[in-house]
Amino acid sequence: MELRQLRYFVTVVEEANFTRAAARLHLAQPGLSAQIKQLEKELGQPLLDRSTRSVTLTPVGEAVLPLARAALEASERITHTVDEFAGLMRGHVRLGLISGAANDEIDIAKVLAEFHTDHPQVGISLIEDSSENMYAALRRGELDIALISFSGEDPDPAIAAETVFSTAIAAAVAADATGFGDCITLADLCTHPLISLPRGTGIRGLLEKACAAEHLVPNVAFEGGSPPLLLRLASHDLGVAIVPPIPDENAAALGVRILAIEPPMQGRLALAWHGERLVSPAAKVLLGQLRIALKSWKDPEPMFFRN
Repeated sequence: MELRQLRYFVTVVEEANFTRAAARLHLAQPGLSAQIKQLEKELGQPLLDRSTRSVTLTPVGEAVLPLARAALEASERITHTVDEFAGLMRGHVRLGLISGAANDEIDIAKVLAEFHTDHPQVGISLIEDSSENMYAALRRGELDIALISFSGEDPDPAIAAETVFSTAIAAAVAADATGFGDCITLADLCTHPLISLPRGTGIRGLLEKACAAEHLVPNVAFEGGSPPLLLRLASHDLGVAIVPPIPDENAAALGVRILAIEPPMQGRLALAWHGERLVSPAAKVLLGQLRIALKSWKDPEPMFFRN
Protein backbone atom coordinates (compact mmCIF):
# COMPACT_ATOMS: atom_id res chain seq x y z
CA MET A 1 0.00 0.00 0.00
CA GLU A 2 1.37 3.41 -1.00
CA LEU A 3 0.39 6.90 0.10
CA ARG A 4 -0.26 7.92 -3.48
CA GLN A 5 -2.82 5.10 -3.78
CA LEU A 6 -4.60 6.44 -0.70
CA ARG A 7 -4.53 9.93 -2.22
CA TYR A 8 -6.02 8.56 -5.44
CA PHE A 9 -8.72 6.73 -3.47
CA VAL A 10 -9.68 9.86 -1.51
CA THR A 11 -9.81 11.96 -4.69
CA VAL A 12 -12.08 9.48 -6.46
CA VAL A 13 -14.42 9.53 -3.45
CA GLU A 14 -14.47 13.34 -3.40
CA GLU A 15 -15.22 13.58 -7.12
CA ALA A 16 -17.53 10.50 -7.19
CA ASN A 17 -16.21 9.94 -10.71
CA PHE A 18 -13.01 8.43 -12.12
CA THR A 19 -12.84 10.84 -15.07
CA ARG A 20 -13.04 13.96 -12.90
CA ALA A 21 -10.64 12.49 -10.35
CA ALA A 22 -8.11 11.66 -13.07
CA ALA A 23 -8.32 15.20 -14.44
CA ARG A 24 -7.81 16.68 -10.97
CA LEU A 25 -4.81 14.41 -10.37
CA HIS A 26 -3.42 14.99 -13.88
CA LEU A 27 -3.44 11.26 -14.56
CA ALA A 28 -4.79 9.08 -17.33
CA GLN A 29 -8.04 7.44 -16.24
CA PRO A 30 -6.90 3.85 -16.98
CA GLY A 31 -3.82 4.42 -14.83
CA LEU A 32 -5.90 5.77 -11.96
CA SER A 33 -8.32 2.84 -12.19
CA ALA A 34 -5.42 0.39 -12.16
CA GLN A 35 -3.94 1.96 -9.02
CA ILE A 36 -7.27 1.78 -7.18
CA LYS A 37 -7.72 -1.87 -8.22
CA GLN A 38 -4.19 -2.62 -6.99
CA LEU A 39 -5.03 -1.03 -3.63
CA GLU A 40 -8.22 -3.09 -3.38
CA LYS A 41 -6.27 -6.23 -4.29
CA GLU A 42 -3.72 -5.58 -1.54
CA LEU A 43 -6.49 -4.99 0.99
CA GLY A 44 -8.49 -7.97 -0.20
CA GLN A 45 -11.76 -6.02 -0.30
CA PRO A 46 -13.50 -3.69 -2.79
CA LEU A 47 -13.51 -0.07 -1.62
CA LEU A 48 -15.65 1.44 -4.36
CA ASP A 49 -18.98 0.48 -5.90
CA ARG A 50 -18.70 1.03 -9.66
CA SER A 51 -22.13 -0.38 -10.58
CA THR A 52 -23.70 3.05 -11.06
CA ARG A 53 -22.67 6.16 -13.00
CA SER A 54 -21.65 7.85 -9.74
CA VAL A 55 -18.89 6.00 -7.89
CA THR A 56 -19.86 5.29 -4.27
CA LEU A 57 -18.19 3.70 -1.27
CA THR A 58 -18.68 0.11 -0.22
CA PRO A 59 -19.09 -0.51 3.53
CA VAL A 60 -15.37 -1.34 3.69
CA GLY A 61 -14.58 1.84 1.76
CA GLU A 62 -16.60 3.91 4.24
CA ALA A 63 -14.54 2.46 7.08
CA VAL A 64 -11.24 2.99 5.25
CA LEU A 65 -11.88 6.57 4.06
CA PRO A 66 -11.28 8.41 7.39
CA LEU A 67 -8.19 6.29 7.99
CA ALA A 68 -6.84 7.12 4.52
CA ARG A 69 -7.41 10.83 5.12
CA ALA A 70 -5.72 10.59 8.50
CA ALA A 71 -2.72 8.82 6.94
CA LEU A 72 -2.36 11.54 4.28
CA GLU A 73 -2.69 14.24 6.92
CA ALA A 74 -0.05 12.58 9.07
CA SER A 75 2.31 12.30 6.11
CA GLU A 76 1.92 16.00 5.34
CA ARG A 77 2.44 16.91 8.98
CA ILE A 78 5.70 14.98 9.09
CA THR A 79 7.02 16.80 6.03
CA HIS A 80 5.89 20.21 7.23
CA THR A 81 7.23 19.65 10.75
CA VAL A 82 10.65 18.74 9.42
CA ASP A 83 10.63 21.74 7.07
CA GLU A 84 9.68 24.14 9.86
CA PHE A 85 12.21 22.63 12.26
CA ALA A 86 15.01 22.93 9.72
CA GLY A 87 13.91 26.41 8.66
CA LEU A 88 13.28 25.23 5.12
CA MET A 89 10.61 26.61 2.82
CA ARG A 90 9.61 24.76 -0.30
CA GLY A 91 6.58 23.68 -2.22
CA HIS A 92 3.95 25.80 -3.91
CA VAL A 93 1.49 28.44 -2.70
CA ARG A 94 -1.73 29.09 -4.64
CA LEU A 95 -3.32 32.50 -4.18
CA GLY A 96 -6.66 33.74 -5.52
CA LEU A 97 -7.78 37.36 -5.80
CA ILE A 98 -10.96 39.06 -6.85
CA SER A 99 -10.42 41.12 -9.97
CA GLY A 100 -8.91 44.52 -9.25
CA ALA A 101 -7.40 43.53 -5.92
CA ALA A 102 -3.90 44.46 -7.06
CA ASN A 103 -4.01 48.25 -6.98
CA ASP A 104 -1.90 51.12 -5.67
CA GLU A 105 -3.34 50.81 -2.16
CA ILE A 106 -2.63 47.08 -1.88
CA ASP A 107 0.42 46.26 -3.97
CA ILE A 108 -0.09 42.51 -4.17
CA ALA A 109 2.67 42.25 -6.76
CA LYS A 110 5.12 43.79 -4.27
CA VAL A 111 4.03 41.36 -1.53
CA LEU A 112 4.57 38.41 -3.87
CA ALA A 113 7.92 39.77 -5.07
CA GLU A 114 9.19 40.17 -1.50
CA PHE A 115 7.99 36.67 -0.63
CA HIS A 116 9.76 35.28 -3.72
CA THR A 117 12.98 37.10 -2.81
CA ASP A 118 12.94 35.65 0.70
CA HIS A 119 11.88 32.16 -0.41
CA PRO A 120 12.99 31.63 -4.04
CA GLN A 121 12.52 27.87 -3.78
CA VAL A 122 8.75 28.26 -3.23
CA GLY A 123 6.57 28.38 -6.32
CA ILE A 124 3.68 30.85 -6.47
CA SER A 125 0.47 30.64 -8.48
CA LEU A 126 -1.95 33.56 -8.81
CA ILE A 127 -5.44 33.62 -10.31
CA GLU A 128 -8.20 36.22 -10.53
CA ASP A 129 -11.76 34.90 -10.41
CA SER A 130 -15.17 35.46 -8.88
CA SER A 131 -15.58 35.02 -5.14
CA GLU A 132 -17.94 32.07 -5.65
CA ASN A 133 -15.44 30.17 -7.81
CA MET A 134 -12.53 30.84 -5.47
CA TYR A 135 -14.57 29.83 -2.41
CA ALA A 136 -15.28 26.50 -4.10
CA ALA A 137 -11.59 26.14 -4.98
CA LEU A 138 -10.66 26.69 -1.31
CA ARG A 139 -13.08 23.96 -0.27
CA ARG A 140 -11.60 21.55 -2.83
CA GLY A 141 -8.06 22.33 -1.73
CA GLU A 142 -7.15 23.90 -5.08
CA LEU A 143 -6.27 27.25 -3.49
CA ASP A 144 -4.32 27.92 -0.30
CA ILE A 145 -5.39 31.54 0.26
CA ALA A 146 -7.97 33.79 -1.38
CA LEU A 147 -9.02 37.41 -1.05
CA ILE A 148 -12.76 37.29 -1.65
CA SER A 149 -15.96 39.10 -0.80
CA PHE A 150 -18.66 37.39 1.24
CA SER A 151 -22.36 37.83 0.60
CA GLY A 152 -23.44 36.89 4.12
CA GLU A 153 -22.43 34.49 6.86
CA ASP A 154 -19.70 31.99 6.04
CA PRO A 155 -21.64 29.03 4.58
CA ASP A 156 -18.89 26.52 5.40
CA PRO A 157 -17.39 26.52 8.91
CA ALA A 158 -14.32 24.75 7.51
CA ILE A 159 -13.33 27.96 5.71
CA ALA A 160 -11.50 30.37 7.99
CA ALA A 161 -11.85 34.04 7.13
CA GLU A 162 -10.36 37.28 8.42
CA THR A 163 -12.32 40.40 7.50
CA VAL A 164 -10.38 43.18 5.81
CA PHE A 165 -13.28 45.61 5.84
CA SER A 166 -17.04 45.69 5.46
CA THR A 167 -19.38 48.10 3.75
CA ALA A 168 -23.06 48.61 2.98
CA ILE A 169 -23.88 48.28 -0.71
CA ALA A 170 -25.60 51.24 -2.36
CA ALA A 171 -27.75 52.09 -5.38
CA ALA A 172 -26.78 54.55 -8.11
CA VAL A 173 -29.16 56.43 -10.41
CA ALA A 174 -28.61 59.05 -13.09
CA ALA A 175 -27.84 62.45 -11.59
CA ASP A 176 -30.93 63.96 -13.23
CA ALA A 177 -33.24 60.99 -12.52
CA THR A 178 -36.53 61.98 -10.89
CA GLY A 179 -38.69 60.19 -8.35
CA PHE A 180 -35.84 59.16 -6.04
CA GLY A 181 -35.00 60.39 -2.56
CA ASP A 182 -31.76 59.82 -0.65
CA CYS A 183 -32.83 56.28 0.24
CA ILE A 184 -34.59 53.45 -1.60
CA THR A 185 -36.22 50.35 -0.13
CA LEU A 186 -35.41 46.92 -1.42
CA ALA A 187 -39.05 46.49 -2.49
CA ASP A 188 -38.96 49.75 -4.47
CA LEU A 189 -35.59 48.76 -5.93
CA CYS A 190 -37.14 45.63 -7.42
CA THR A 191 -39.70 47.71 -9.35
CA HIS A 192 -36.87 49.21 -11.44
CA PRO A 193 -34.59 47.64 -14.04
CA LEU A 194 -31.37 46.84 -12.21
CA ILE A 195 -27.75 47.02 -13.32
CA SER A 196 -25.60 44.47 -11.52
CA LEU A 197 -22.43 42.44 -11.48
CA PRO A 198 -22.81 38.82 -12.70
CA ARG A 199 -23.81 35.85 -10.56
CA GLY A 200 -20.96 34.49 -8.50
CA THR A 201 -19.78 37.92 -7.36
CA GLY A 202 -20.17 39.08 -3.78
CA ILE A 203 -22.44 42.04 -4.51
CA ARG A 204 -24.77 39.98 -6.72
CA GLY A 205 -24.96 37.38 -3.98
CA LEU A 206 -25.90 40.05 -1.45
CA LEU A 207 -28.65 41.34 -3.71
CA GLU A 208 -30.14 37.91 -4.40
CA LYS A 209 -30.04 36.82 -0.73
CA ALA A 210 -31.62 40.06 0.46
CA CYS A 211 -34.40 39.81 -2.13
CA ALA A 212 -35.05 36.14 -1.37
CA ALA A 213 -35.42 36.97 2.34
CA GLU A 214 -38.11 39.53 1.45
CA HIS A 215 -39.74 37.24 -1.18
CA LEU A 216 -38.78 39.69 -3.90
CA VAL A 217 -37.48 39.04 -7.42
CA PRO A 218 -34.83 41.49 -8.68
CA ASN A 219 -35.22 42.57 -12.31
CA VAL A 220 -31.60 42.51 -13.49
CA ALA A 221 -31.72 44.07 -16.94
CA PHE A 222 -28.00 44.72 -17.41
CA GLU A 223 -24.92 42.84 -16.21
CA GLY A 224 -21.40 44.22 -16.26
CA GLY A 225 -18.03 43.01 -15.10
CA SER A 226 -17.02 46.10 -13.10
CA PRO A 227 -18.67 48.88 -11.06
CA PRO A 228 -17.37 51.63 -13.39
CA LEU A 229 -19.35 50.09 -16.25
CA LEU A 230 -22.43 49.75 -14.04
CA LEU A 231 -22.15 53.43 -13.11
CA ARG A 232 -21.82 54.48 -16.75
CA LEU A 233 -24.97 52.56 -17.60
CA ALA A 234 -26.79 54.15 -14.66
CA SER A 235 -25.62 57.64 -15.69
CA HIS A 236 -27.52 57.16 -18.95
CA ASP A 237 -30.69 56.34 -16.99
CA LEU A 238 -30.77 52.71 -18.13
CA GLY A 239 -31.63 51.48 -14.64
CA VAL A 240 -30.51 51.47 -11.02
CA ALA A 241 -26.97 50.18 -10.45
CA ILE A 242 -26.08 48.06 -7.41
CA VAL A 243 -22.57 49.18 -6.48
CA PRO A 244 -20.18 49.87 -3.61
CA PRO A 245 -20.73 53.33 -2.09
CA ILE A 246 -18.60 56.16 -3.47
CA PRO A 247 -18.17 59.76 -2.28
CA ASP A 248 -20.74 62.27 -3.54
CA GLU A 249 -18.09 64.26 -5.42
CA ASN A 250 -16.96 61.15 -7.30
CA ALA A 251 -20.56 60.23 -8.05
CA ALA A 252 -21.28 63.70 -9.42
CA ALA A 253 -18.25 63.51 -11.68
CA LEU A 254 -19.57 60.22 -13.05
CA GLY A 255 -23.05 61.61 -13.64
CA VAL A 256 -24.81 59.56 -10.96
CA ARG A 257 -26.34 60.00 -7.52
CA ILE A 258 -25.83 57.47 -4.72
CA LEU A 259 -28.82 56.20 -2.70
CA ALA A 260 -28.77 54.20 0.52
CA ILE A 261 -30.65 50.89 0.40
CA GLU A 262 -33.03 49.85 3.18
CA PRO A 263 -32.71 47.38 4.74
CA PRO A 264 -28.92 47.64 4.34
CA MET A 265 -27.00 44.96 2.46
CA GLN A 266 -23.72 44.56 4.32
CA GLY A 267 -20.88 42.88 2.50
CA ARG A 268 -17.31 42.19 3.57
CA LEU A 269 -13.96 41.62 1.99
CA ALA A 270 -11.88 38.91 3.64
CA LEU A 271 -8.76 36.80 3.48
CA ALA A 272 -9.88 33.17 3.48
CA TRP A 273 -8.23 29.78 3.74
CA HIS A 274 -9.31 26.22 4.56
CA GLY A 275 -9.19 26.03 8.33
CA GLU A 276 -9.40 22.23 8.48
CA ARG A 277 -6.75 21.44 5.89
CA LEU A 278 -3.11 21.62 6.80
CA VAL A 279 -1.63 24.97 5.75
CA SER A 280 1.95 24.61 4.53
CA PRO A 281 4.74 26.63 6.15
CA ALA A 282 5.09 28.64 2.94
CA ALA A 283 1.38 29.43 2.86
CA LYS A 284 1.49 30.48 6.52
CA VAL A 285 4.29 32.95 5.79
CA LEU A 286 2.54 34.43 2.75
CA LEU A 287 -0.72 34.68 4.70
CA GLY A 288 1.11 36.65 7.38
CA GLN A 289 2.62 39.01 4.82
CA LEU A 290 -0.77 39.58 3.22
CA ARG A 291 -2.27 40.35 6.63
CA ILE A 292 0.38 43.01 7.22
CA ALA A 293 -0.23 44.56 3.79
CA LEU A 294 -3.99 44.59 4.26
CA LYS A 295 -3.81 46.09 7.76
CA SER A 296 -1.93 49.04 6.29
CA TRP A 297 -4.85 49.62 3.91
CA LYS A 298 -6.58 52.25 6.01
CA ASP A 299 -8.79 53.95 3.42
CA PRO A 300 -9.97 51.32 0.91
CA GLU A 301 -11.09 52.48 -2.47
CA PRO A 302 -14.78 51.48 -2.65
CA MET A 303 -14.48 50.36 -6.27
CA PHE A 304 -12.23 47.57 -5.07
CA PHE A 305 -15.06 45.78 -3.25
CA ARG A 306 -16.73 44.26 -6.25
CA ASN A 307 -16.29 40.55 -6.89
